[in-house]
Amino acid sequence: MPTVTAPSRYRAEDLTRFAEGLFRAAGLDAEKARATAEHLVEADLMGHTTHGLAQIPGYLEEIEAGLMAKAGEPRVIADRGAAITWDGGTLPGIWLTDKALALASERARRHGLAAVAIGRSHHIGCLAVYLRKATEQNLMAIIASSDPSEATMAPFGGLAPVFTPDPIAFGIPTGGDPILVDISASITTNAMTGRLRREGGRYPGLWAQDAQGRATDDPAVFGASPPGTLLPTGGKDHGHKGYGLALAVEALTQGLAGHGRAQKPTTWAANVYVQVIDPAAFGGAEAYLRETGWLARACRESPPAPGSAAVRLPGERAVALRRAGLAEGLALYPGIMAGLESWAAKLKQAPPPAIA
Repeated sequence: MPTVTAPSRYRAEDLTRFAEGLFRAAGLDAEKARATAEHLVEADLMGHTTHGLAQIPGYLEEIEAGLMAKAGEPRVIADRGAAITWDGGTLPGIWLTDKALALASERARRHGLAAVAIGRSHHIGCLAVYLRKATEQNLMAIIASSDPSEATMAPFGGLAPVFTPDPIAFGIPTGGDPILVDISASITTNAMTGRLRREGGRYPGLWAQDAQGRATDDPAVFGASPPGTLLPTGGKDHGHKGYGLALAVEALTQGLAGHGRAQKPTTWAANVYVQVIDPAAFGGAEAYLRETGWLARACRESPPAPGSAAVRLPGERAVALRRAGLAEGLALYPGIMAGLESWAAKLKQAPPPAIA
């Protein structure tokens, strides 16, 4: 019987330093390189491996091609105190979203709630990673994103793609560990679809449809001509729910930013909506935490159904993985470090040493 070798583990700070070095060597200024590196490592720590360091080669290609801006600030299109709109100018989306969250958090303390809409950002990574930065301040956060340059999901009942997976996330403080909801309007993501296609895998269920509208678990339909599409959340049965969510996300991101599919953009990008709510301005911070804490406990204490060990809250596993990864080292998804070796050599950055 062949011996199974445990994956190598890395210190999170070493991975962050390595990723930051790659981005600095590629030309990103220090603040943007650091924010992007920290976010991607956090995504891996939380188990979102398709949106962590696996994104680095694509980002570096975009920087090299001049499609991700290396320096600069977003252009303010409108600012009404609690409502702000930026033109992101294809700046690194992770840095832009971090900046937007910080601004919205500060303005929410003043106004009760505040929102930033960003058009023409670059890719913003994993939405769940941002949420802790708000919940740690006992603020509630809502983040949504879409890419108007790409379409891989058809509307419910249709065949032609109109939407991207259109994720939306909610960070809910509870007085203990936060609730971190990170969902998409499609059953799965483009990144997971790409990984499964490369690895010759299949979806766990009927998550896509071919060009004739037949539900399938085979991601290879995206390589067909014409290609298949992702199914909305709910699939063939209740996909109108995911369809409705996609419409709402694109209205929040593209509609409010004033930049979207009607303009037919052609390069990898993102439109973003960031909203922060201060519970102290509503029923009060104590009352808010009393209610959200009760909900969290009630869910965890619900007797598990057959086949389920326990009821978990959204984000609970990610928080536990992050703690373990910080304490014991982070085991990267297979192939991620190997996929960075050519860039490390090209940009003269030494990969971090493994600790196990």
